[in-house]
Amino acid sequence: MKRLSTIMMAMAAIAALPARAEYPEKPITIVVPFAAGGPTDKVARDFAEALRKQLGNIVVLVDNAGGAGGTIGAAKAARASNDGYTLLLHHVSLATSPALYSKLPYKTLDDFEYLGMINEVPMTVISTKKLPAATFAELHKWLGDHRGKINIANAGVGSASHLCGLMLQNALKIEMQAISYKGTAPAMTDLISGQVDVMCDQTTNTTAQIEAGMVKAFAVTTQQRLKTPALAALPTLDESGLKGFNVTIWHGLFAPKGTPKAITDKLNSALKVALKDPVFVKSQEGLGAVIINDARVNGPEQKKFVEAEIEKWGSVIKAAGQQYVQ
Repeated sequence: MKRLSTIMMAMAAIAALPARAEYPEKPITIVVPFAAGGPTDKVARDFAEALRKQLGNIVVLVDNAGGAGGTIGAAKAARASNDGYTLLLHHVSLATSPALYSKLPYKTLDDFEYLGMINEVPMTVISTKKLPAATFAELHKWLGDHRGKINIANAGVGSASHLCGLMLQNALKIEMQAISYKGTAPAMTDLISGQVDVMCDQTTNTTAQIEAGMVKAFAVTTQQRLKTPALAALPTLDESGLKGFNVTIWHGLFAPKGTPKAITDKLNSALKVALKDPVFVKSQEGLGAVIINDARVNGPEQKKFVEAEIEKWGSVIKAAGQQYVQ
């Protein structure tokens, strides 16, 4: 009888314990390793809102931790507590940083849990309006005629515009003087004013400028033409003579290594539904971005894809002789 009483008392004590809170119970922070107002920041803020709706309307904050080609923000996320409350939204530079930098404070394939891909953003080849070319063929000739005198703007080492610029120079076999800025906005400002000649940047950043007639647009970097009205008339680089040219700037979601599987599974499920959110879909379509709808929305396939990207970009960066010391 005494034993039964003890058991009943123990059960009552357990029942009296507060229920274990279900994840998430407090705001989630998405680290974006680039400046506020840039193209990746725009994707992150739109996605954060879509993700919030799938996680019980919990607050999802964006923390811009820019610098060093996205490696500062990536390192910050890698060092964060693996409790699911700090995530990382990064783009292709997560895969290019191993080749770009001689030392990194994290390992791309080892220090993160892969939660799924979000989108792919095409790039556009644009120039200042002062440049005389009207078509890509004319631009190609002009670049060839002005070897050693051309400058190409980018938003900093490791940025999407830097990477696309490297690939473009490699494909054209024309070296240009890279002018690096602290973000996309100042690079675009100088391109518009004619301080720099050309740029290759994401549609999320260039579409509005093209639509407003502030810059000249020559081609897109995908192998199929885009459907976005402002860009639909632009030829692809592939059809313009650079056979096989295909560059997109993808974005994916990551968590610190060791984040519990129950949490990563929940985040992956929320990501898949968020990618179908009508508001998010519309915002991405308006920017020329393509939402991922293949196997890469799953962590394992995303990781395989990033591994292949590391190999692909590594050869381009090595050929360009681009490596920096952190």
